[in-house]
Amino acid sequence: MEISARRSESMVIANVSMFLALVVSGPIVAEAARAFFVFGDSLVDSGNNNYLVTTARADSPPYGIDFPSRRPTGRFSNGLNIPDLISEAIGNEASPLPYLSPELRGRRLLNGANFASAGIGILNDTGFQFRLHSLGVGRVLVTGAGPLGCAPAELARSSSSSGRCSTELQRAASLYDPQLTRMINELNRKIGKTVFIAANTNQMQIDFLTTPRRFGN
Repeated sequence: MEISARRSESMVIANVSMFLALVVSGPIVAEAARAFFVFGDSLVDSGNNNYLVTTARADSPPYGIDFPSRRPTGRFSNGLNIPDLISEAIGNEASPLPYLSPELRGRRLLNGANFASAGIGILNDTGFQFRLHSLGVGRVLVTGAGPLGCAPAELARSSSSSGRCSTELQRAASLYDPQLTRMINELNRKIGKTVFIAANTNQMQIDFLTTPRRFGN
């Protein structure tokens, strides 16, 4: 994932089911904090589901064991998640709070807000439907399916796999990603400029696992 260093643009991240959209638009003052808004599912949820009646929750261990507080925060992660890392990269003092957090008021609103909720989807009855370009966004980073066969839930379900990733699901991801890239290229052609940028997260994960020293591990 490449994050632009240009200070003439502000950033918003949106995640729609398996899609991760990095949206860049609008002028900003270099000295001012950048408002950062997050939409999506469990990949970028920072705690909204803590305030909802749902079984999709991350408010108990082992979630959060590597977070600075060493406590679960509602992030579906052992530590920081993607919005946390991007907030740090763009110079914000803190990651945007969950939209439902009672602490999100006053000047904290100027930092942005996280609207992501685990379990959201891309269907009409499970997700928001407003294509983003029509709202004036400048850049959208769209990730692929990721390593579906290596998900912890899949590894736990397939007890006979001895910890190996599901070959069938990994193949499904490898078939999906090229088709997603073709669809994105077609969208850009219709728009007349490059708004959507494809990122192959499945290959990224494979690179992390096979050549960890390239990434400081």
